[in-house]
Amino acid sequence: MKILITGADGQLGTDLCIALKKHALALLTIGDGDIADADFIRGQALNSRPDIIINTASFVRVDDCEDWRDLAFRVNALGAKNVAVAAQEVKARLVHISTDYVFGCEAGQRSTPYLEADEPAPCNVYGASKLEGDNNVRALCSDHIIVRASALFGTAGAMGKGGNFVETMLKLAREKPELRVVDDQVFSPTYTRDLAFKIAQIIETGFKGIINVTNSGACSWYEFAVEILRQAGLKTPVIPITSAQFPQKARRPGYSVLGHGELQRLGLDDLTPWQDALHDYLIEKRHISV
Repeated sequence: MKILITGADGQLGTDLCIALKKHALALLTIGDGDIADADFIRGQALNSRPDIIINTASFVRVDDCEDWRDLAFRVNALGAKNVAVAAQEVKARLVHISTDYVFGCEAGQRSTPYLEADEPAPCNVYGASKLEGDNNVRALCSDHIIVRASALFGTAGAMGKGGNFVETMLKLAREKPELRVVDDQVFSPTYTRDLAFKIAQIIETGFKGIINVTNSGACSWYEFAVEILRQAGLKTPVIPITSAQFPQKARRPGYSVLGHGELQRLGLDDLTPWQDALHDYLIEKRHISV
């Protein structure tokens, strides 16, 4: 198959290039063009005539989305629309990467994982812009897969963020006497290598629709930080705090764990626990040895 990947030099895009290396890949890096430019995206699709387009391009700086709402919707919603229209025109299947942040704003405290059929309720601009992108894909491309993932970490780092949470914690732990990390936001950390290889498997099944893909298990940012430092052999104390003690521009979901209903139905719900995925990542980045 021929596969066109947008954001091919990003955190997930880099691992997709590895997971899908047996296929003919056409790569669009972040610097190649503007996903919000419909003529550019259409031209790339017409030129490469892919069987599949994987759209990983996204504006992911959650707090900046609050200040730059127009930019967030331009990339995450309009960009997704442009890719969907182009995919439909060239009769390509579209794999679009979404987020757990389309959830989290309903009344009451959630304590059970969100399944694919649950009604989204984003609580910040980033989540709202990604949800509009999802809806554009569903409306404009008949052959689509929307992959909802969570809290990505990968060896390439998130280009828009300058790294990822793991690298940030390791850096701060070496610079500061203690770390203070929120303990009231629960999610499923996801290693982009595992996510990329799972996407490759899903593509082979012919699945269409929305599917949640994360490493198994759940934790808070505090628990994630504690495990990062433990595995890396760092002794810096980590202090749990509330979201109110660490104010941010964008509200975050208190709980955004994704359930794997569709993966289970496909017989593919075998992603490793997030702790094991973190171990693999630390080895791959040479923070620890085997």
